[in-house]
Amino acid sequence: MDGDVRIHGNFSSIYFINSFESDTSVTNETWQVKPYARKHDRTLMERIRELTIASSHDPFDAPTCTVNHSIPAVVFATEGYTGNFYHDFTDVLIPLFITSRQFDGEVQFLISQMHIWWVHKYERIFKKLSNYEVIDLGKEVKVHCYPHAIVGLHSHKPLSIEPSRAPNNYSMVDFAKFMRTAYALDRDSPISLRENPRTNKPRLLIIARNRTRQLVNADEVARMADGLGFEVVIEEASFFRTVAQFAQIVNSCDVMMGVHGAGLTNSIFLPTNGVLIQVVPFGMLEGASMADFGIPAGDMKLKYLQYSISEEESTLIELYPRDHPVLKDPKSLHKQGWSVLSKIYLRQQNVRLNVTRFRPVLVEAMGLLN
Repeated sequence: MDGDVRIHGNFSSIYFINSFESDTSVTNETWQVKPYARKHDRTLMERIRELTIASSHDPFDAPTCTVNHSIPAVVFATEGYTGNFYHDFTDVLIPLFITSRQFDGEVQFLISQMHIWWVHKYERIFKKLSNYEVIDLGKEVKVHCYPHAIVGLHSHKPLSIEPSRAPNNYSMVDFAKFMRTAYALDRDSPISLRENPRTNKPRLLIIARNRTRQLVNADEVARMADGLGFEVVIEEASFFRTVAQFAQIVNSCDVMMGVHGAGLTNSIFLPTNGVLIQVVPFGMLEGASMADFGIPAGDMKLKYLQYSISEEESTLIELYPRDHPVLKDPKSLHKQGWSVLSKIYLRQQNVRLNVTRFRPVLVEAMGLLN
C-alpha cells in the first residue's frame, strides 16, 4: 500500500487513505488479513489473529496520526510454529528477508502476536534488516503513519527462495551470505584438501538429538569418520545455546550430518560449497526430506548427500513385529494421514547406523571437498 497508511496496533486495524479522488482503484472497502506466510496450513492459520484493513478517500474516516514516519512498514505475525528452528526460518525469517532486504535497513517492523523472547533470540537478524525498533502491535496504543506498508509475508518454498519471485532476484545464496554477516561468521568456503592434503583435516559436525530420531550410535559413527580423516564434532542445538554460538560451530565445519529434523536448518551457516548429509529415517520419508533440506541445500550451493536407513538401522524393529505394517507396508501408514505417520516414523523412531553401510557416504563427502 502506497500513500497514507495508518496503523492502530492494539485495535488490529490498518487504514489506507487515498486522497486522490480521481483514482478509482481505491474505494471504501474493508477486508481481513492474517499476516503469516504459512497460508496452506488451515489448522495453524486459525491461530493467527486477523488484522482489519480499511481503505477510503476521506482521511476523516481514520484515526489521527500520533507518530509520523518517513520509512516503509512491514507487518507480520510471530504466532504459529514459533520456537521450531525450521519453521522460524521457513515461515518467518526467510519470508521477512525476501520482503524487507530491499529497503537496506530503512524499514520498520510491526509484529502481531509478538513473542518477545523470540524477537530477542533472533535479534541479530532483526537489527541487520531494520535500523529501527520493533513495534509490538498488541501493546501499541499510538497510531503510527507510514508512506508505504506491506502487510503479511510470503513463503516461496520450504527453507528457500525463488529468485524470479524475489525483489532484486534475491536467492538462498544471498540469504546465506546475509546470515554469515549477521552472525559475524568468518568462513565463506570449506577447507581445500588439494592444499596440503596430509595436514588438512576437514571438520565433520554430527548434529545430535536428545528426544526423537536420535542417532544412538553417534560415537561409533564418529570413530569411523575419524579413521577416514575427519576431525569430528558432536553437538546438539539446544535451547541452552544461543543461535550465535551454534552458528559459529557450524561455520567452523566443512561437512554437517544429522537425522532428518529441525537441527538440519543450521546448514544455513555452513560455508558455500560445504557438504550436508541428511540421514532419512525408515518409513518412505525421502520426498519430504528432499523438499525440506535437500532442495534448499542445492539452492544455497551446498553439496548434498542423502542416506536412507534400512529397516535394520531403525529402532522400530525393537517395537514392532517384523511382519507389522509399520515395517512391511509404510505406504499403508501414509494413507492414514500425517498424525499417524508422524507419530510412528518421526516420534517413535531412533536410528542406529550400520557404519559399514554408511561409510561410503562419508568417503563421498570427503571427495566432494577436493
